[in-house]
Amino acid sequence: MRRTTAVAVLICWLAAASPAQARPPLPKSIASIGDSITRATNVCCWYGDHPSRSWSTGDNASDPIRSHYERLLSLQPAIQGRNYNDSRSGAKMADAPAQAARAVSQGAHYVTILMGANDVCTSSPSTMTSTQSFRTNFEATLETLDSGLPGRSRIFVSSIPNVYQLWEILHGNWLARTVWEAANICQSMLDKDRTEAERQAVSAREAAFNEILRDVCSRYSRCKFDDYAVYNFEFTTDMVSKLDYFHPSTAGQATLARVTWNASWWPAS
Repeated sequence: MRRTTAVAVLICWLAAASPAQARPPLPKSIASIGDSITRATNVCCWYGDHPSRSWSTGDNASDPIRSHYERLLSLQPAIQGRNYNDSRSGAKMADAPAQAARAVSQGAHYVTILMGANDVCTSSPSTMTSTQSFRTNFEATLETLDSGLPGRSRIFVSSIPNVYQLWEILHGNWLARTVWEAANICQSMLDKDRTEAERQAVSAREAAFNEILRDVCSRYSRCKFDDYAVYNFEFTTDMVSKLDYFHPSTAGQATLARVTWNASWWPAS
């Protein structure tokens, strides 16, 4: 057998052994499951939710945030007006199955999930959600989506942003510390009297939650985890809202949209 023929055979064999995964069709609707991050709470301007500025389903054409919905709209005009923000401020993973049922009722072709910050950010380390409860509710969420969504639908799961990093970059800011204490924000991590051991315990629980997200998502062929892209991203102070020193600012939402999109089903689109 000539060398060129042998090379050709080898290439064909490799292609057959590991076929390229076809990119799924562009969705004609999108729904988001999550908490105040996906509601774009305190993103700018005034206190409260600003869902039109969400990293996932936001549709404010005048802001610099290129949400998943807006990116898809430029590729798939049929998605216009079919962006459903099913997230709720304050939600924990226990609320995700009900949000999933809502996404199913909307017949969403694409569902994003960013949930878990409130399961970590509680009044103290002792009141964080247990790993078993977190797993059980996330399993129920994905089962609801997988069994109820149209066959062409896809699911994207983001890792939880690193709350220890938030403390690291802002605990030296006296105004941030004042706001955290006055508003009782994420005291399991941000309370000024927390020991390093307590903060590490919170970090360990968050790491366990992210591992659960990865593990459960991997069981479903149409679920894609971000491979810790959000958790590992080193955000800066300008990406954090100056209203509460906790939620993403406009720059933070824009960055979150970019980082998650690059880890999504259509990253090169």
